[in-house]
Amino acid sequence: MNHAAAHEAVAYNEGIVRKFVIAATFWGLIGFIAGVYIASQLAFPSLNLGLEWTTFGRLRPVHTSAVIFAFGGNVLLGTSFYVVQRTCRQTLFGGPAFANMIFWGYQLFIVLAASGYVLGITQGKEYAEPEWYVDLLVAVVWVMYLIAFAGTLMTRRESHIYVANWFYLAFIITIAMLHIGNNVTLPVVVFGGEFTKSYIAWSGVQDAMTQWWYGHNAVGFFLTAGFLGLMYYFVPKQANRPVYSYRLSIVHFWALIFLYIWAGPHHLHYTALPDWTQTLGMTFSIMLWMPSWGGMINGIMTLSGAWEKLRTDPVLRFMVTSVAFYGMSTFEGPAMSIKAVNSLSHYTDWTIGHVHSGALGWVAFVSFGALYFLVPRLWNRERLYSQRLVSYHFWIATIGIVLYITAMWISGIMQGLMWRAYDDLGFLQYSFIETVEAMYPYYVIRTLGGVLFLVGALFMVWNIYMTIKGKVRHEDVPATAPEGARAGAAE
Repeated sequence: MNHAAAHEAVAYNEGIVRKFVIAATFWGLIGFIAGVYIASQLAFPSLNLGLEWTTFGRLRPVHTSAVIFAFGGNVLLGTSFYVVQRTCRQTLFGGPAFANMIFWGYQLFIVLAASGYVLGITQGKEYAEPEWYVDLLVAVVWVMYLIAFAGTLMTRRESHIYVANWFYLAFIITIAMLHIGNNVTLPVVVFGGEFTKSYIAWSGVQDAMTQWWYGHNAVGFFLTAGFLGLMYYFVPKQANRPVYSYRLSIVHFWALIFLYIWAGPHHLHYTALPDWTQTLGMTFSIMLWMPSWGGMINGIMTLSGAWEKLRTDPVLRFMVTSVAFYGMSTFEGPAMSIKAVNSLSHYTDWTIGHVHSGALGWVAFVSFGALYFLVPRLWNRERLYSQRLVSYHFWIATIGIVLYITAMWISGIMQGLMWRAYDDLGFLQYSFIETVEAMYPYYVIRTLGGVLFLVGALFMVWNIYMTIKGKVRHEDVPATAPEGARAGAAE
């Protein structure tokens, strides 16, 4: 390959990345507000308002889908398009029109899914899956996403495929496989008095197994592999350091994607699922600890020789703290998959605490770091509007996470112990309502934690808005320009 040709100016499609950044910020705010509201409903049930559209059961899937697929999904699509173009030195395959079809198709999917949840138009599975026509739409959009991403890789001007792209590609392909497998439905009413109606093709224990093959690998590939793609690009870029060990990143990739796909049955301990299948899921879950921590060590050790930057760079602080939360969550998860531990933790708030330590501490924090990294570069600004606001966001959100997850850990362990407590005569010592009453103060603390996390996100939205407007808080301007502040200088 001609050296000059490899480094000639490339007209990257940054417009599509800007759209995904704005969409991610918007949907993140919607998802966080919905989360605070449903957390408040558990502490104060009168907030259900007596309306079918505002009940916890309708709004919970709005929250989960908004934060995972709307916020997280837009972050993943936007960052993957940014990263693949730069690491391949190639503009996005398919052109701007094709990219815009992916963007608007994905936003349409989000709106249809959310409105379906509120109106009760779902298939009624574990996470209230959208109806079949929404499933079909997102499948088409996802195939287009694969074409754009893989096409850019195939037409790249760099011979090497950077490891972040391996994680993104694994996430894209596996999510397509999971989505299609879990949502094989048989439409029985297309247009009629019931509007639409369909039935899931699987039934019984096969449906449970398929659901958690999908459910846990949505965590494994959407919320882990995809966001590891962010980690492997944005942490080295923000720290201005090479990845600690490129060899370890490759071992991390192959070990993670091979092991993760088998871990789903640990959600079905002590059910009708065959015992050997439960044990298989537990075994692979425990083995997952090692590659996960390999990635965590790789991310944190990338700061070797640059630790002092954590004192002055709140964006890097977000990214590194997210990697620490990744390490914590990927230790707790395998521990909770052990049958003896699971017998206490399953169906309790401990699981909610675990999920949110990963969702808020790992996924949201690394996403915030990536958004703060991208906005000045995409809008050609010298720097963010306010570094001080980034720091406020970090500390407020961190305190919120700590309140949230510690409240749920205490509540969940207490809940599990109360459920299994017997009196001297062998009767259950506590009624179910007594466990609910005991959990009340922790639900209030959880709500407070969510409010703090939301307040931090509002700081971010204001910071991003003012950065796009080209404003700078002059009292925040450092004596010398921060390293790599100019948008494309380091590209």
